[in-house]
Amino acid sequence: MAGSEASSTPGSLRLAELLASASLATDLGTGQPLGHALRTCTIAVALADAMGCGPDEARVVHQFALLRFLGCTADSAETAAAVGGDDRAFFAAMAPVVMGSGRELMGQFVRSVGAGRPPARRLQLVARAVAGTLGGDDSLAVHCEVAAMLAGRAGLREQVLEALAHAYERWDGKGPAGLEGGAIPLAVRIVVVARDVDLAVSLGVDPRSWLRERRGRAYEPAVVDAFAQVEWPAAGSDEWESALAAEPEPVAIVAPERLDAVLEALADFADLKSPWIRGHSRRVASLAEAAGRHAGLDAAACDALRRAGLVHDLGRVAVENGIWDKRGPLTTAEWERVRLHPYYTERILGRCRPLASLVELAASHHERLDGSGYHRLLAGEALSRSDRLLAAADVFAALTADRPYRPALAGDSAARTLEGEAVLGRLDADAVACVLAAAGRRPAPAPAGWPAGLSDREVEVLRLIARGRSNREVAERLVISPKTVGRHVENLYAKIGVSSRAAAAVFAMQHRLLD
Repeated sequence: MAGSEASSTPGSLRLAELLASASLATDLGTGQPLGHALRTCTIAVALADAMGCGPDEARVVHQFALLRFLGCTADSAETAAAVGGDDRAFFAAMAPVVMGSGRELMGQFVRSVGAGRPPARRLQLVARAVAGTLGGDDSLAVHCEVAAMLAGRAGLREQVLEALAHAYERWDGKGPAGLEGGAIPLAVRIVVVARDVDLAVSLGVDPRSWLRERRGRAYEPAVVDAFAQVEWPAAGSDEWESALAAEPEPVAIVAPERLDAVLEALADFADLKSPWIRGHSRRVASLAEAAGRHAGLDAAACDALRRAGLVHDLGRVAVENGIWDKRGPLTTAEWERVRLHPYYTERILGRCRPLASLVELAASHHERLDGSGYHRLLAGEALSRSDRLLAAADVFAALTADRPYRPALAGDSAARTLEGEAVLGRLDADAVACVLAAAGRRPAPAPAGWPAGLSDREVEVLRLIARGRSNREVAERLVISPKTVGRHVENLYAKIGVSSRAAAAVFAMQHRLLD
């Protein structure tokens, strides 16, 4: 995927971390607890080892296990409409029986469609769902097609794409494409067992009962037999670290110039969630980057705005489509669900070192200057210029697109609405001006710039050293090398005319750079 296998070095972009973050998003999209795909990955690699697989085969198993449900957002809207609103609950309810018998599958299907609705409405929904393709092979085939497309655009190797394209095949040939036995990619044969083992444990079911019942049917007998040799992860072990440790050496690295392709695939994964937001993340990324240039931000800060824009809405997958696609006003409970989606963006990205510098920015896109935003209720000086630019870009992109509760606003009307948000104190006026300039709706404003001609990166370094951070600590926080930090310190000292960190701290306080 957008890189090669090599020894991991400080500052390198490790592929497994990006895939692990994607797996957290697919956990949320399928209604599973965070860490489900990570545990599946660890079990699957252990199974591959027990079966005598070499490093190349184990690597395919590792990557496929993390990405198996990358197509889960492909028909979320259709699923939600068919089952009565909650696509995630339906996916979660069906998960234990996907590899079960036809009788199990149909029984759970009938119990799950329209759950919680009045009997007459449930009966209507079940009849429509049975008459359609919901939950059947056609739906699973759509998930497979989309997953393979997204992973392929991000540069994953062909064996992983082949596995994703046949992610729901069964040993007995009763899967979506009808592949049977050894014709099914090895990674699929292993991961379907590993996934169901973790599901069984999470549901309080002895996994050996599923292994016995499905051996020779959904599961390859050799994989079931190999499970007896697998050592379970220690109780309380960290799922993230265990999954990363399971990757065969040498670990795969993403070339820095390929990172955007990976993030664009994640953006499209998030935006597939609802037809109303298709292309939204790319639009926000483009607007935010251009607005950053109008604001006079340096290239690194503009890159960060673009990348944060691509991944800012990953947390949307944690909210059911019955809310996102609702045509009427939301209830209080529904609004609370919506307000959590930036939090889930933060959770998805939070442990991924290659994306560490984007987390706070991406998760702040609904914060407002007056404190009325969400999810952290930040306000005023707690919001950086980049935070303000991304928030304004997100609002303008939404205003100029159709939503289930209103049509898109024309450009001039959207511009006036955005400026109105600045007048009311919710959005930053300079950020709004820069976004409207980026959208071609207003003349470009003159950039204000930092005091003494400091760049955005130099201000970031200054803030950290003023708070007593060492060069190494600054490097870890900003995901750059200590040597690069040293050069930034020398440059900012020269610009502000100081020779010590204490004096630099005085300058930072004097110019309110620490607010």
